[in-house]
Amino acid sequence: MKFLLGALFTVFVTITGVFAVVSSGVVSVGADQEHSPMMYSFLETARNRSIENASKDIVVPDLEKVDMISSGGADYKDMCAGCHLSPGVAQTDFSESLYPKPPNFTKADIVKRYQTEDGAQQSFWAIKHGIMASGMPAWGASHDDDRMWAMVAFIRSLPELSEAQYTMLTTRIDSDIMDMSFDGDMDMSEDGSGMQH
Repeated sequence: MKFLLGALFTVFVTITGVFAVVSSGVVSVGADQEHSPMMYSFLETARNRSIENASKDIVVPDLEKVDMISSGGADYKDMCAGCHLSPGVAQTDFSESLYPKPPNFTKADIVKRYQTEDGAQQSFWAIKHGIMASGMPAWGASHDDDRMWAMVAFIRSLPELSEAQYTMLTTRIDSDIMDMSFDGDMDMSEDGSGMQH
């Protein structure tokens, strides 16, 4: 009985102590100061285990299809490259200002963890739901699953891309331009110049 009371007292004192420290305002939340190694490890472990648990039942589509990789490029450029970088770009204002630092998806050693099925599930989950207090938005609020899977497919191929390939795969072609037609607005002459004689 004494052991149980001692354990309960210890838990109570610990919770009260944590509450007192948090309530005092002495804990810095500035993104320009690093956590202690123990706190950083604790938070990173909590984040990783949470994502692993939440994503384990997600069904991964075929991410090797060329059209899926290419369709994710423009969204990656618009929504991800500012933090996660692109070929030939070593840093941006966002990537340097966030803490913890966002992973650099142009690096093969970083992206290799997303090459597995578990990694694909986890990256999709993170893109869809975001990560609290990290700067990572929940893109699922504005994008459907197909677009987010296309971003996962693109990220997995990103370390292999040159700057020119990246530019080609991330250029968004305006559908209005593609749908242009000459609905009688322009009289085509016999020489095909469109000029009236």
